[in-house]
Amino acid sequence: MAFLTRCLDAAFRSPFSILGKSFRAFVCVFPCCVSKTLTGSVRTATKRAGGTVHNHGGSPGKRLGVKKFSDQYVIPGNIIVRQRGTLFHPGPHVKMGRDHTIYAVAPGVVRFYKEKWMRGERRFVGVVLERGEVLPRDEAARGRSRYCELVNLRNHVQPQKSIQSS
Repeated sequence: MAFLTRCLDAAFRSPFSILGKSFRAFVCVFPCCVSKTLTGSVRTATKRAGGTVHNHGGSPGKRLGVKKFSDQYVIPGNIIVRQRGTLFHPGPHVKMGRDHTIYAVAPGVVRFYKEKWMRGERRFVGVVLERGEVLPRDEAARGRSRYCELVNLRNHVQPQKSIQSS
C-alpha cells in the first residue's frame, strides 16, 4: 500500500497530472478497485533511447577502375587501370605494379583486347605506338617492337683472352 501511495503521490504532484485530487481520495479509500496497470505505469519516457546503426558510413572509396580509356594517349608512368586482383592483364608496353596497377612504360595509345587463354579468355591492356595499330598483333608477321628487341646470340662474338709473354 505504501508503494501505491508513493507512486500516486508522484503522479499527482506533477503540474501536468491528468489525475485529479478526487481520484486520489478514491484510491486511498478503495485501494482494491484500482487496476494494477494504472498504478504500475506512472511515468514513461518522452523520447525513445537511441538505437544502433547497422550500416555505418563505411570507409571511403579506393578510386579503382580504368583511368585511361581506349584511344587515349599515354606517356611512360601514366596509370591506365587501378584494380584489386588481375581483372586486366598487362600487354605490350605495359607493366603491372605490386598492387596490380597497370601503367604504361612507353608513349603511345591505349588498347584493350581479349585473347584466348587456357579454357577461357583474358582481358589485356596494351599501348601501341601508332594510332592505327590494333592489338593483339601477329608478332611473326609484323616483327618485334622497338621496345622488345631480341638479342641474336649467334652473331655475338666474345672477346678472346690474349696471353702476353714477358
